[in-house]
Amino acid sequence: MKSAKMLFNLKNPIHFMALGLGSGLCPKIPGTAGTLMAIPFFLLLAQLPFWAYTLVVILAFLLGIKICGIASKDAGVHDHGAIVWDEFVGYWVTMLPLVFYHLPITWQAILFGFLFFRVFDMLKPFPISYLDKNISGGLGIMIDDVAAAIAAMICLRGYLIMFV
Repeated sequence: MKSAKMLFNLKNPIHFMALGLGSGLCPKIPGTAGTLMAIPFFLLLAQLPFWAYTLVVILAFLLGIKICGIASKDAGVHDHGAIVWDEFVGYWVTMLPLVFYHLPITWQAILFGFLFFRVFDMLKPFPISYLDKNISGGLGIMIDDVAAAIAAMICLRGYLIMFV
């Protein structure tokens, strides 16, 4: 696979967003770097009321379909590893229970949300793998991460019930 630096232009705002503000250029584990970059934004978004948080996440998902599709097409590679906007949205979906239930945002909750999301995003158990392999374009890039996030969100909710 060609280097992300050869395929994408960070001066292009669509590429910049799709690459998670540049975090996707991390040479190793770009998805993990993208998820880490999503955390400070989550901390800001979590201050919003639940309805506004949800609206922002939905808009970020819809924007992601567009920008990830364009960046992927520009690079000529479907779901290039450097495209990590889907990780941003996936992490924000994972963290929905904290905002919904007005729970304290602790480092443990942030860590477990991160770990649950990364495990489901990397392992892609069914039906996540099905979505990853069978839906193309920007929607395909985004939807498997949202599915992974829903699974991670369920695990995070279980953690929160048991330990918070």
